[in-house]
Amino acid sequence: MTGLLQKTFHGEGVAGLFRGVSAPLFAVTPLFAVGFWAYDIGQRGIRQYYNYAPNRELSMAQICLAGGFSAIPTTVLMTPTERLKVMMQVNAGRYSSLFDCARQIYGEGGLRSLYRGTSLTLWRDIPGNIAWFGTYEVCKPLFTRWLTTKPGVDSKKEKSTVAILTAGGVAGMACWAVCIPFDVLKSRQQAAPRSLTALQVLKDLLRAEGWTALFRGLRPAMVRAFPANAACFYGMEMTRDALGFLDG
Repeated sequence: MTGLLQKTFHGEGVAGLFRGVSAPLFAVTPLFAVGFWAYDIGQRGIRQYYNYAPNRELSMAQICLAGGFSAIPTTVLMTPTERLKVMMQVNAGRYSSLFDCARQIYGEGGLRSLYRGTSLTLWRDIPGNIAWFGTYEVCKPLFTRWLTTKPGVDSKKEKSTVAILTAGGVAGMACWAVCIPFDVLKSRQQAAPRSLTALQVLKDLLRAEGWTALFRGLRPAMVRAFPANAACFYGMEMTRDALGFLDG
C-alpha cells in the first residue's frame, strides 16, 4: 500500500491520487439516497407481507433481506459510474474529462459497454449491503447501551452521536470485508480491453496471481471505510430526524 502510494505520488503528483474521483462524486448523493430508500422499501414490503404493525421490529434475517434488496436498484447507478471511474484510473491521459470518457465508452458498445460488470456489481453489493445494514442495526443499539449512563433508556430509540458514528464505521468495514473479492473481479472485468465473463476474469486472475489477489486493496478499503461510512450513517440519521421534524 505504501509503495503504491509513493509510486503514484512521485509519478503523477497529488492529482494522480484523485484520478477517476469525478465519477463517484457525480453519483454519490443519488446513490446513497436510492440505497437507503430501497432499504426502507424492503422493510415495508416485509412488514406488508407478514402483516406486521408499522412499528414492529424486524428480525435480523429480515433486516438482512431488506439490505440485500437495496443493492438491486443501486446497481443501476453504480455500474456505469464505477466503469467510468475504473477506465479513467487505468488509462491516464486518454480521456479529457468524465463526459469524454462516457462518450468514448458508449461509442465502443453503447449501454452494454457502460454496464459492463453489472453481474459482479450485484455479487459484490448484495452480500456487502447485507453486512452493511445488518452490522449497523446490531451495533448502533449495542454501542448506545454501552455509552449511555441513563437508567431505563431504550437503546434502540436513543440517539448517540458517538454510537452512530462508531456503528457506521464498523458497518463499512464489515461490508468491505465481505465484498472485496467481488470488487477486485468487477474492477478487472471493467478495465479489461475486451469483454470477458466473470468466470474468465477469475480464471485469469488465479492463474497469474493466485488467490491472494482477490483481497488486493483490502487495507486501503478498510482505512477509507470507517470514516466514510461513519459520516454516511450519521448524515442519514440526521436527515431522517430533520424530515421527521418537518413531518411533525
